Amino acid sequence: MAGTIEQKLVALGITLHEPASPVANYVGFVRTGNLLFLSGQLCFNPEGKLIAKGKLGADVTIEQGSAAARGCALNLLAQVKAALGDLDKVVRVVRLGGFINSTPDFVDGPKVMNGASDLMVEAFGDRGRHARSTVGVASLPADAAVEVEGLFEVA
Repeated sequence: MAGTIEQKLVALGITLHEPASPVANYVGFVRTGNLLFLSGQLCFNPEGKLIAKGKLGADVTIEQGSAAARGCALNLLAQVKAALGDLDKVVRVVRLGGFINSTPDFVDGPKVMNGASDLMVEAFGDRGRHARSTVGVASLPADAAVEVEGLFEVA
């Protein structure tokens, strides 16, 4: 039986998939004490295709970027589920870090990252409110538009 958070996701039309395996010499998550550190997740959909490819400020719109950030957040939640077995063990979303593949003059990275932040609040309520950084970068693996990493306090 799915926990409360997963039931909430299902009500939002979201089903978690198996998380992607790392493609290099790292792991998807590390737990130390009551902290769960999650490696950056690209904006792949469950079928392994990029939700948005390219640069914000050029060929990717803010709306497409926001959808990509939401996809990254879903991938984070899939990693949390793999790490803990139950999303209800999340005490708090502590921090998200967003990397936006963008042109040098693109200044709306925070609007893009709202796609990830909004999902955390939808899923966890006030426990989903978090600190956040958003950084524009020159490129990301596979020419992904967005990558998001996370830090969670867990029980």
